[in-house]
Amino acid sequence: MEKAVLITIGDEILSGNTVDTNSNFIATELKNIGIQVIQIFTISDEIDTIKNTLKAAFELGDLIITTGGLGPTRDDKTKKALAEYFNDEIALDEVTFNHLKNYMEKRGRADILERNREQAFVPTKSVVFQNHFGTAPCMMMEQDGKLSFSLPGVPYEVKPLIRDQIVPYLKEKFNLYYIHTRIVSVVGIPESILADMIEDWELALPENLALSYLPVGTRVKLRITASGDNETVLKQQTEDEIQKLLLLVGDHVIAVSEDKIEKILAEILNERKLTISTAESCTGGELAKMITSNSGSSKHFMGGIVPYSTDKKIEILKVSKETVDQFTVVSEQVASEMAKGCQKLFDTDISLSTTGVAGPGKGEDGKEVGTVFYTIRIKDRESTSKLYMPHLDRLDFMYFVSQKILQDLVGLLINT
Repeated sequence: MEKAVLITIGDEILSGNTVDTNSNFIATELKNIGIQVIQIFTISDEIDTIKNTLKAAFELGDLIITTGGLGPTRDDKTKKALAEYFNDEIALDEVTFNHLKNYMEKRGRADILERNREQAFVPTKSVVFQNHFGTAPCMMMEQDGKLSFSLPGVPYEVKPLIRDQIVPYLKEKFNLYYIHTRIVSVVGIPESILADMIEDWELALPENLALSYLPVGTRVKLRITASGDNETVLKQQTEDEIQKLLLLVGDHVIAVSEDKIEKILAEILNERKLTISTAESCTGGELAKMITSNSGSSKHFMGGIVPYSTDKKIEILKVSKETVDQFTVVSEQVASEMAKGCQKLFDTDISLSTTGVAGPGKGEDGKEVGTVFYTIRIKDRESTSKLYMPHLDRLDFMYFVSQKILQDLVGLLINT
């Protein structure tokens, strides 16, 4: 299996001001064609640092991909570092300049073409992959049969370059194995206990199958990855092993195909022609965001509301003021009434509600940070639960609670 090293260049990543999403995307795309990422470097935009990291990367892997550090000005250190490392010089590439010219003209920005002219200067030994969504091209260089690709850092430029140009090139360049991956989602069993339960099965897996444990909230995703030269055989081999696994933990499995809980839920809702709505307080719309992240979610998601204040819970969802006064706004009773009001408001088969304290300060009713009540209402049946997670910060709290609710909903739907 070919080995890859990723290098993220930029002080904005090191400072924490920008999150590196490129590495996750690239590693996933490479994994899908049988290339393993064995190291990820995050470095500053300094010539010596870039050169030293390239040296280390070539010693580790067969393929190096850098992102970031490419700009329209003459002080572009990444390009200079590439030229120095590969003992090359930088010169104007006419093909790249013409591409840049057409790109700027199509967007009505021909007036700033000269300011971006430097983007068409590339190392003379490089092979250029033109960027159709930005001004900085991708440059490929070779050393002793090993390849280096240098990409811009903007994610919406990186993705099409990787997906549409670099991955097809690598598939043709290298004799790559087929990679087949399946995800089995297990709930209700802690990871350590699950590992003990399936240990004999895991140890007996064929050599070309690998198992990974991926905890997400209270769910454990078992990722089974098979590699080989026959795609049909791989798929059957993986399916056979999954059937053996189901004999061990089948009662706790909620999906054997899709990865994300929102996609698992979407399949069930569409298959059963069920509609859903959300009324969120402490999760601030995270539930609705997750549900609508899937293409085609309009088939089942009718709407959501974030009645953050107590008054709006009473006014819009018809939560009883007496219920709030007696039990406080963060309570099982209020969560239940929110779900009923939401179901009626949007006229859906299913409604979800949350009320709690995301922090960092206590709630208006004095409830501790990390407290949440949530209700799942399916037609005329409902289930209300409580969570207490004071160790999570605000955004992690919102995400964890939303994951848990969708997971619980999937479990309830599967068992009805």
